[in-house]
Amino acid sequence: MRLLLLEDDWVLGEGLRDFLRAEGHVVDWFTLQAAAAAAVQGEPYDAWLLDWQLPDGSGLAWLRERRAQGLRTPALMLTAREALADRIEGLDGGADDYLVKPFAPEELAARLRACLRRQLPSQGNTLAGGAQIDLDARQARGADGAVELTAREWSLLEALLRRRGRWVSKSDLERLALGFDTLPASSNALEVHVANLRRKLGRGAIETQRGLGYRIALQEPSP
Repeated sequence: MRLLLLEDDWVLGEGLRDFLRAEGHVVDWFTLQAAAAAAVQGEPYDAWLLDWQLPDGSGLAWLRERRAQGLRTPALMLTAREALADRIEGLDGGADDYLVKPFAPEELAARLRACLRRQLPSQGNTLAGGAQIDLDARQARGADGAVELTAREWSLLEALLRRRGRWVSKSDLERLALGFDTLPASSNALEVHVANLRRKLGRGAIETQRGLGYRIALQEPSP
């Protein structure tokens, strides 16, 4: 997943960034809400992780502004404010979940999975060609049994599955799955990862259309 982390505590922010990257996510970490606001205008994200109290204002106010703009990206508040009134205010202000500091990174990861699971369409994750995908368990099975995927391949596959039915441009998919600040302009890393996924999951698992980008191909339900 491509995650935006808005957290001004350098120790916590660095720890969360490194933990989530080790889990296979692409993480863009900001300490000021102004920088995060600029990022979401041009970058696609799967979820926002937001501190409440920031040096340049309120993370909850930042979230309210994004909701007023019509952005529906799932958001988790990460804050030391533990009073019932604060939790209610945060959830009513647009947060999809609310986690009180201090917390274990593993709990954050689990809450993030649960939050994003609710965003997925109800259809199954059986790809054209028969490969079966379980995003939560990070398991893939093909005709010949279990399939081993790298962290980058999982990130790419997840980005496409969460946007099933839609074409995703090459530039958006690179930023979602590989990170916008890690690739030189001439990189063909995306094409390499797509080719590897097709080899492991079936050539028809990912569709390509010039001018549109990439789209996951799901198996049609039986009549």
